[in-house]
Amino acid sequence: MAPQFFFFFFLLVPSHLSLAQTKYTNITTGTTLTPLRKPTSWPSPSGDFAFGFLPHPANASLSLLAVWFEKMDNKTIVWCANGDRPVAADGSKLTLKPDGQLSLTDPSGREIWNPGASGAAHAAAVLDTGNLVLSAADSRVLWQSFDHPTDTILPGQTLQQGAQVFARLADADYARGRFVLALLGNGNLAMFPVAYPMPTHYPEAYWDSDTSGTGAFQLIYNESGSIDLSHNSTLLSVISTAVPGDHYHRATLDSDGIFRQYAFPKNEPGTGDWMVNQALAKDICSKLLSVSGSGACGFNSYCTMGPDERVACLCPPNYSFVDDGRKYLGCKPNFVAQSCEPGGEASFDFQVVAYLDWPWSDAESFSSMNEIECRANCLKDCFCAAAIYNNGSCWKKKYPLSNGRFGNDVSRHALVKYSTRSTSARPDQGGRRPDSRVWAVGASSFLAGSAALNLALLAACLLVSRSKRRRLVGTSRGVAGPSLCSFTYRELETATEGFSEELGRGAFGTVYKGALAAPDHEVLPIAVKKLECVHDDELEAAEKDFMNEIRTIGMTHHKNLVRLLGFCKEGTRRLLVYEFMSNGSLHKFLFGGPVPPGWSRRVEIALGVARGLAYLHEECRTQIIHCDIKPHNVLVDDGLAARISDFGMAKLLRLEQTRTSTGIRGTVGYFAPEWFKSSAITAKVDVYSFGVLLLEIVFCRRNLDWGYDLESETRPTLTDRAKECCRTGRLNELLGEEDEEAKKDGMRLERFVMVGLSCVQEEPWMRPNMKKVVQMLEGSTEVDVPPNMYSLTM
Repeated sequence: MAPQFFFFFFLLVPSHLSLAQTKYTNITTGTTLTPLRKPTSWPSPSGDFAFGFLPHPANASLSLLAVWFEKMDNKTIVWCANGDRPVAADGSKLTLKPDGQLSLTDPSGREIWNPGASGAAHAAAVLDTGNLVLSAADSRVLWQSFDHPTDTILPGQTLQQGAQVFARLADADYARGRFVLALLGNGNLAMFPVAYPMPTHYPEAYWDSDTSGTGAFQLIYNESGSIDLSHNSTLLSVISTAVPGDHYHRATLDSDGIFRQYAFPKNEPGTGDWMVNQALAKDICSKLLSVSGSGACGFNSYCTMGPDERVACLCPPNYSFVDDGRKYLGCKPNFVAQSCEPGGEASFDFQVVAYLDWPWSDAESFSSMNEIECRANCLKDCFCAAAIYNNGSCWKKKYPLSNGRFGNDVSRHALVKYSTRSTSARPDQGGRRPDSRVWAVGASSFLAGSAALNLALLAACLLVSRSKRRRLVGTSRGVAGPSLCSFTYRELETATEGFSEELGRGAFGTVYKGALAAPDHEVLPIAVKKLECVHDDELEAAEKDFMNEIRTIGMTHHKNLVRLLGFCKEGTRRLLVYEFMSNGSLHKFLFGGPVPPGWSRRVEIALGVARGLAYLHEECRTQIIHCDIKPHNVLVDDGLAARISDFGMAKLLRLEQTRTSTGIRGTVGYFAPEWFKSSAITAKVDVYSFGVLLLEIVFCRRNLDWGYDLESETRPTLTDRAKECCRTGRLNELLGEEDEEAKKDGMRLERFVMVGLSCVQEEPWMRPNMKKVVQMLEGSTEVDVPPNMYSLTM
């Protein structure tokens, strides 16, 4: 038996016993649940668990049929019926039909799930163990969720030989994922990588209990929190996992492939959190080295352990995730593959990353070879994606790279090949943020664009190139960020026809429409922002800072940020070149037409802005605080998605932030109160401004568009009206007559308004961070109810 292993004891009501022997809540035939109509769930007798519908954490318009812990703010799911097939919240239902069948149907009436009980059920019940059971008229158990686990097991649950527990695909995706825990027929308990999307697993286990034998094995979870393995009713080994005090317990095969046992303090339902008690396979990065499959992370990526002791999947330098939201799909190169024609290696080089290895994917291996020879050998081989080198040994790696791992215990270093023409060398730092500086206010941005757009831009840059000073930022070793075109002032003057068509004007400069010529007589539309001029006495000091910040801006990648294409710096002139947004600003989109955008579109725009801000605050390698979030600084692209613009501007222009009403670089109506106090400016100023913007999006009304209140001699705001209408339950009064869709979506309308009001609280510490704002908007976590709003029913 492996020494670091925990085991399970079972106190479930077995199927041969009667439900009458235990306390339960009886749910009779003919009962129906729907996601949008109360009640949406059935509780267990104690209220510790509930079974019913929860909003999908990644899409609030979809619902999951699940069992969860009910008494905590984070409704932790322990079993899910339709993780692979979430249903629309509007129109789906669960029915215990008169014929005794429990059935989940979608809005069209198509059956999505039924338990396949062994007979006609007379009633259903959610027990205080978290077990969902169906019983016959004589109270015999016909079916129970404990016999069909998803990713979690609970105290009182047992697994028989042949049972499997699948990890979910991602933290916010309850579909069956890439790892499985199985109690095999020979008695060995093991964890395997799965050949996703099929349920079959690869043959090599990355953890096992090293037990086998004849006779019956059981995996049992004791009510006290210990987990046991028994053989022929004899306990083989036990490791106590008792946690002092009164706690809820669960054990989950998490989406990163690590099996963790958790405890949660019962006396802290609102403020507590799940604590990891023990973990199996916590060294998965080094142990999961399967000849088949991609490893712990996707192809062309590598695995390392983050500071929270969870797996972090990262891309090597000059690679990016195929899908940021689904990192298990792996990474793709940000450059065109090396040509196999003679001289194809001329524009390629290597980025060295210490402590990184891909143990498989070998094309060839060499001994008694120095590093220079190793580089040259891989460089000449158009099929060589990377080389691994260590003390005279060289391993050439082919696509796709698999089983990548990074850590101080890796004695080798990687030579990652990349093209010097289309990307910059950027070490990934093993998931660690190398720079803890905070940016205030925003200059431009970056949106991961299509390959066609990148190629068109590159061709346009080369086409307008007529100077030896022309270059692509990022072609030099060590420069961080994607390739940005460096333009002359004359070129941008020509591209904008003498800066003749003004698109907008703000505190930091004026934006003009322009166009760059691309191959095949195509035209690439651009937006050129002329920044405030730098004074001559600041020029020398500003030169280096400007380029450093431009490169850092170029490292931002998110679909809800406007893309920075290039720049110009000549003398005191500073210009930024952006991707052109044909639909203009969100201000024009919301308030510029006779009919406001539909409710569904406004919901997506609000979520897009929130996700973009969460990225700037918490996911960038260098945190960026925008400081001027308003509808004018959010643009709308061709697909009607929201793109945040104008971030990083103060850092670029070396502007000092002051707290006077004339010196603040922001907009009246969106200011956070701390701008006028002697308190630190943090990311919470953006949270406040977003709260105002969110209410404007919800109601299609300007915050300062309410006239003058003669009685109080004040100018009321939309936030004031929203608070008042929330307290009195009159939110529909703030909607236009034509906004029927929003009125029908009352629960989400109320949730969005409450999120907005939680963001505009006076004290910064009382406001949620943007990551939690996104979760609250999506419905994956409860809304923080602002003070004096507790009378509201969410």
